[in-house]
Amino acid sequence: MDIKQIQELVKLINKTSIGEITIEEDGKKITIKQKKDPSQKIITNIPAAQMAAPTYAPAPAAGSTPPPEKKESTDSTQNLITIKSPMIGTFYRSAGPGKPLFINVGDEVGKGQPVCIIEAMKLFNEIESEVKGTIVKVLVEDASPVEYDQPLFLVEP
Repeated sequence: MDIKQIQELVKLINKTSIGEITIEEDGKKITIKQKKDPSQKIITNIPAAQMAAPTYAPAPAAGSTPPPEKKESTDSTQNLITIKSPMIGTFYRSAGPGKPLFINVGDEVGKGQPVCIIEAMKLFNEIESEVKGTIVKVLVEDASPVEYDQPLFLVEP
């Protein structure tokens, strides 16, 4: 099961009244539990031989609101949308060393267009924009660690 399938399951659980789901596939067991508050926990059991070091995601702050990739925010002069990190990992602006950047400040971005890569546990996850607009600001340095729900880009719709 890849990270996109897990993210879709988390979204599905958040939209329903299901409290917990466990999926076992190829000797790997994934349990997703929903609390009464908007925060969520993902627990993954992988055989020890396949894990280098355990990585744990901190729970979102009690007052945070869920959409993981975008949120309306107001600037003193503009209405900007924030693209946020859907996971913990290392942020990369290009597909590899020497490769062109996915997007730059001033570039037009469309829905579904890749904006960056986040590496988590040796998996490279392409992050796509869920909004259409112009990139106003890149908020994270290349090859920097990012947290769940951390703002990555500001977009002018």
